[in-house]
Amino acid sequence: MRTHFTQAQLCDPHLAQVEHNLRACVHCGICTATCPTYVLTGDERDGPRGRIVMMQAMLEQGGAPSPETVHHIDRCLSCLGCKTACPSSVDYARLVDTARAHIETHYRRPLGERMLRIFVAKVTTHPARLRAGLALARVFAPLARRMPGRLGHLARMGASVKPSRTRSEVAPTDAAARVALMPGCAQAALAPQIDAAAARVLARRGIAAVALEGAGCCGALDFHLGREKAAKAWAKRAIEAFERESAKQPFAAVLITATGCAAHLKDYANLFVDEPEWAARAARFAAKVRDFSEVAQPMAASPPRRLRVAYHAACSLQHGMKIAGTGEALIAAAGHDVLAVPEGHLCCGAAGSYAILQPTLSGQLRARKMSNIAGLAADAVAGGNIGCITHLSGPDSPPILHLAELLDWSEGGPKPPGLAG
Repeated sequence: MRTHFTQAQLCDPHLAQVEHNLRACVHCGICTATCPTYVLTGDERDGPRGRIVMMQAMLEQGGAPSPETVHHIDRCLSCLGCKTACPSSVDYARLVDTARAHIETHYRRPLGERMLRIFVAKVTTHPARLRAGLALARVFAPLARRMPGRLGHLARMGASVKPSRTRSEVAPTDAAARVALMPGCAQAALAPQIDAAAARVLARRGIAAVALEGAGCCGALDFHLGREKAAKAWAKRAIEAFERESAKQPFAAVLITATGCAAHLKDYANLFVDEPEWAARAARFAAKVRDFSEVAQPMAASPPRRLRVAYHAACSLQHGMKIAGTGEALIAAAGHDVLAVPEGHLCCGAAGSYAILQPTLSGQLRARKMSNIAGLAADAVAGGNIGCITHLSGPDSPPILHLAELLDWSEGGPKPPGLAG
């Protein structure tokens, strides 16, 4: 593509990255077949190629974008299926992330939408606040069912979620190898048993999972809302915690048991492309980040019963981190039959806060995913991302488990909540 950025604009490292990727795009359209929203709507503006045209015009012109541009960029899931499919190696993430930050700075949303985004940023990133919010949603469930619009959808979602009451303590181990375990945010409120299961799985492999004191949310939720300053604050907190704790005793890796968060952690250096000192520190941190499926090597087990397990590889795993086959190998080694989900490359519609902000499209994608899963007659679905697990769980689904929970149970640990038999 031909671009028209000024030299002054290109002094901004983020816009320089944008221009590089715009120039690489040849508008071949191969990406459209892998874009979940384009597959649903057939609207060119809801596909990567159409969004790229709108983002280029918005960023070159500067100033406030049009409502139409905001509408269609908001509908992007950031699943990055287009990045995987692109024959020209266009890094779509660099484009849409910069576009979202520009929208956050230059566009004034309607009051209700602003309030909803503030809720996502200020509540879901803090486990205690999220637990309190879910408790209130359950108390006011009858009222929530009558509320209109996205606020009503959010209230109904909150009322339907049943957080686990399992304690999340990570048992100490004397293993020589140590990994720093990031506490995260939403998962700590919704399913604290996942980290405990992951720690037991790693302990059997001679690896100690040590809670990274002082770290909190990874910042992905803020980042994908365009809240760059808040995302950087979370990232700096995590990096400083890692540097402080690793100075006492080195860590072999940094681990977080949600693939969406892991993908964001691995991309920290790009977050600080405009801050060289922090970019270097972020790069050192990111080089240590591993997904759970990379750290937990396959180990033979004799599970209480052999299951037919549909493996849901989150977009952040297959398109963000480009990790393939690790989850399937772990499930097979644990003694289960692994089932490939048809259209596994398409997003389930969770996508962080997308299920809250875009409930219609998110619901359509969930229905499509559940239809594909239903045809497998699976005993359970295993995944590695809390957003996908929460989004797919429901009365119409088989038990949805985190990969760590399935492995832990198969190797002698407690039965995961919701697993029948």
